[in-house]
Amino acid sequence: MSKLPFDAVLFDCDGVLVDSELITNRVLSEMLGELGWHVSVEETMRIFIGKAVKDEAPLIEARTGVPLTEEWLVQFRERRNVALERGLVAIDGALSAVQTLHRTFDGRIAVASGADRFKVEMQLTKVGMMEYFNGRVFSGHEMAHTKPYPDVYLAAAKALGVDPARCAIVEDTVTGATAGVAAGATVFGYSPREEGHSEPKALREAGVAHVFKDMAGLPALLAQW
Repeated sequence: MSKLPFDAVLFDCDGVLVDSELITNRVLSEMLGELGWHVSVEETMRIFIGKAVKDEAPLIEARTGVPLTEEWLVQFRERRNVALERGLVAIDGALSAVQTLHRTFDGRIAVASGADRFKVEMQLTKVGMMEYFNGRVFSGHEMAHTKPYPDVYLAAAKALGVDPARCAIVEDTVTGATAGVAAGATVFGYSPREEGHSEPKALREAGVAHVFKDMAGLPALLAQW
């Protein structure tokens, strides 16, 4: 273990392991339009990526004039899940990276997401990654504070028995990177050319140690750090 630069690797899920952001934000854009806030998918992604929709209730209510009810949130999650079940795929290179790192770190890898547990586990199952994270999935919905607070990453590190300062965290948004930096970990920012990820400059300003764009190359990147 001492030969490795880190003791564990903690992954965000959406935009890092699964290519879910466009699917989710299409549903969100459609449902916001039904409330009277006609916002493009691109703008929805700019506003909401890395954030829990429920935490943006004041903004949604201000733009629509409609109270954001629990019933609406339940409907959003249901419609989102149907769309994800239909069209979700893994981020290119993510499965091979997870398999390699699971071996390298003797299973000391985890997912620490700001999303609800059902969504995270459903997505990991769909893309064939759940077996590598069984018992090591952590949801910001179950913490006192979700991202950009560090709670979910601190919980994951504690469960693995690892000092957060010895963790590598993989994130693709400023919100998530902020959480990882606040946890005291070394954060790697995934920023490919595709839409839906924070720009490299923004990730660096949030404190990430390195920005990369090829998920398949992550194991080599961490090994040589």
